[in-house]
Amino acid sequence: MCELLGMSANVPTDLRFSFEGLTRRGGATGPHGDGWGVAFHPGGRDCQLFREAAAGAHSPLASFLAAHPIPSRIAVAHVRRANRGRAGIENTHPFVRELWGRSWSFAHNGQLKGVKRLPLGVYRPVGTTDSEHAFCWILGRLRARWSRAPAEARLLRALGELCRELEALGRFNVLIGDGIRLFAYCSTRLVTVTRRAPFGRATLADAEVSVDFAQETRPGDVVTIVATRPLTRDETWMPLPRGTLTVLRDGERVADEPAAPPARRPHRLVASPHPVPQTNRSGAAA
Repeated sequence: MCELLGMSANVPTDLRFSFEGLTRRGGATGPHGDGWGVAFHPGGRDCQLFREAAAGAHSPLASFLAAHPIPSRIAVAHVRRANRGRAGIENTHPFVRELWGRSWSFAHNGQLKGVKRLPLGVYRPVGTTDSEHAFCWILGRLRARWSRAPAEARLLRALGELCRELEALGRFNVLIGDGIRLFAYCSTRLVTVTRRAPFGRATLADAEVSVDFAQETRPGDVVTIVATRPLTRDETWMPLPRGTLTVLRDGERVADEPAAPPARRPHRLVASPHPVPQTNRSGAAA
């Protein structure tokens, strides 16, 4: 399978800390060595996309991005273990397409049996993955329904319905960025952590790399990270509700479609030495 990483922030924030943790799983501490990619939405309508059909843990380009961060408010990243479609650049996530004058990025973890029987419109896959076909189908359905971006509530309802249709075909854990919002649909497993004041230190789970976010942030900074599995070992990561489209904007969780059930006592996925170590690193690394 594959692993996902997404970021939503209220200020331009670089992804190098979390990105290093993810790429370590791409051929070093994990088997996801068939490709890696990241889409940065630094602001405005477009995005910057970097992809490579190679192991991220051993990639000079991935190392370059870790050393030369691109501050963004939305980012979507992926490391791939090929199961549908060969290991090639055309099958490497994230995929990017234009809708309503904005670049949308998409990364998927899972398999969708029979998805290629779903009819497509103006959007067509370049590669052969079920993931890219699903992305083209989603955007085609949205574009056929609205010629311009609808009210947010209507968009979230429609996107949630489309994600649940795809989930009926298999496993559909997905991150979608449109430059304003980060959409996360959890089919089996996605976890999240929000970093805000008071800031503390975090250490990657896959490398002896740590960051003191208190030295890198301002009091009002907020960053939320979404991942397949916790990327740090000293923060409290919370599971996202299954069968739900979660929407993040400016680092905050602003909506769930459908609405999440009444809150239960949170399940602590990773032990934390502090009461609420929700840490954040804006302008340097998330």
